[in-house]
Amino acid sequence: MSQKQPRPQGDPEPIKYGDLASKPIAPQDAAAMQAAENIALGETQKGGPAAVMQSAATVNERRGVVGHDDATDVARDQGITISEAEVAGHRIITEAVGGQVVGQYVRPAPANMNSPAGVLRTDAITIGEALKATALSAGDKPVDQSDAAAIQAAEVRAGRTSRITSGGLAASAQAAATLNARTMLDENKTKLADVLADATTKLLDDKPVTREDAEGVIGAELRNNPDLATHPGGVASSMAAAARLNQEKGKN
Repeated sequence: MSQKQPRPQGDPEPIKYGDLASKPIAPQDAAAMQAAENIALGETQKGGPAAVMQSAATVNERRGVVGHDDATDVARDQGITISEAEVAGHRIITEAVGGQVVGQYVRPAPANMNSPAGVLRTDAITIGEALKATALSAGDKPVDQSDAAAIQAAEVRAGRTSRITSGGLAASAQAAATLNARTMLDENKTKLADVLADATTKLLDDKPVTREDAEGVIGAELRNNPDLATHPGGVASSMAAAARLNQEKGKN
């Protein structure tokens, strides 16, 4: 947990997760929900759970009850999920944190495709899209060796080859991590957003994220992190969220 500022006496209580009364909403929880919405729905929903969580986390951080890099164990260990069900021609979207529903709303169901292309299920979340989502959820994180290793593992799986492309995502991430290790100030370091903002166009090939892809990327990030941990909202986290959503929709 990052350093928190002392809360002035008499400040209001932190904004919490409904019935999970002991859990203030943390900035990295909001970032993870934002990434999940972007992966699953293509955008952050205006006035949706991610937006509300971001506002609450900002208030909590201002009050000093959470730090900027904090994530609750509820979101970190039990996960953030977005699921959908089709009822009477409409999609019922349900968003949950640690199994507790934080938002539910209705969207029109997509039109059915009668052409053979319909069986390709092209709305599956791809590795490139998961990496691009990381630029939103953890874009201000300076790139380190664990990030570079995770990005390399993702690029290799996207291209179904062990060859690293010169000037590709993995090469750019490794160069950034090497330079950042010699740079003192965080504001001068290359961030994940700098490397991954155009991930979908920089990959030579792409594919839907599977559980095996996510496990490979998670392992790479863990092995190259001295703390043996993944970063909330980072590369491994986004890949895991994408794999879980793809699996829930039956696309794997």
